[in-house]
Amino acid sequence: MENIYIYFENGTFLSGKSFGAAGTAVGEIVFNTSMTGYQEIITDPSYAGQFVTFTAPEIGNVGVNENDNESKKAHCKGVFVRSYNEFHSNFRAEKSLAELLKENNTLGICEIDTRYITKMLRDEGAMMMIASTEVSSKEELKSKLEQSPRIEDINYIEQVSTQESYIHKYGAWNMDTMSYNKAMMSDKKVVVIDFGVKRNILNELVESGLEVEVVPSDFNADDLIQRFENKEIGGVFLSNGPGDPLTLTKEKAQVQKLIDKDIPMFAICLGHQMLSIAHGHDTYKLPFGQHGGNHPVQNSTSVVEITAQNHNYNVPTSIKEIADVTHINLFDNTIEGVKYKNKPIFSVQHHPEASPGPHESKYVFKEFASLVK
Repeated sequence: MENIYIYFENGTFLSGKSFGAAGTAVGEIVFNTSMTGYQEIITDPSYAGQFVTFTAPEIGNVGVNENDNESKKAHCKGVFVRSYNEFHSNFRAEKSLAELLKENNTLGICEIDTRYITKMLRDEGAMMMIASTEVSSKEELKSKLEQSPRIEDINYIEQVSTQESYIHKYGAWNMDTMSYNKAMMSDKKVVVIDFGVKRNILNELVESGLEVEVVPSDFNADDLIQRFENKEIGGVFLSNGPGDPLTLTKEKAQVQKLIDKDIPMFAICLGHQMLSIAHGHDTYKLPFGQHGGNHPVQNSTSVVEITAQNHNYNVPTSIKEIADVTHINLFDNTIEGVKYKNKPIFSVQHHPEASPGPHESKYVFKEFASLVK
């Protein structure tokens, strides 16, 4: 392993060992508290533009395999791990984590104090950083970082969204063709706006009995409205995705058109934030975000669900003027879910498909299916 050098915008300068791709990358650093599912996290499009620090100390021990990918490639800029295991042991493994990272030009940083980095981010918040196997000078890294665009300056959904529409045919485990056959018998189809959708979200939509068509992020709302009025589709889903939702002005205008036509809609994470912004309630950035698989959320029936989370932005409390709050995060009392008043629209901030994570929130997919039908 060669040396890799890291500079954070707060002035911290560290070095570790590289087990991923060689090169230099700039991005925002966050930490994730999930104890399992490193492959799903790394291939989640919502992490585009970010470095992920894993708080689980041992990473790489089960390798990677095609079926566990949440998208076609790794989207994060890089990963920080305390101890990387090159020699994996799992009957499902097809290759090592290092191979996946190198194939996708993603940095891998190990033999570094991830506990120190996590505490720094907890106290000071998510921040921009640069890592390089090519540059070892602190001053040169600082200069390169200062000259690079920040994550909020880049529209990452243009990079992660599909370029062409397609039908998603599979349910749970991405292998169940019976789920697709069941969905084809439903009287309504839903359209998924792909801002960086995870594969398991699509699986759960199919599993709930819906036919699923995925379209690019630069969708035409007028076309969808016409299809809805012609009864070709029964609803729209707004997906998760990376970056600052306030930068998505074109997408906001299209979502506003859908809202005005009272089309049944459901949204997760970035989509949840987009609905808030389109209704005139701008999001705000959390100090270090919520990233992990153990976050307690209380729903409107007072039941506590343990949820998977991955977001840096949140909807404001002013949303209560136009929506009923259905879910609250018990870690920080932030809003986790809403149902809009007098509209067939609802959304959640957490990830009910939970890949990785607990499955206590999957019922929301069936609620959407019922709303559509």
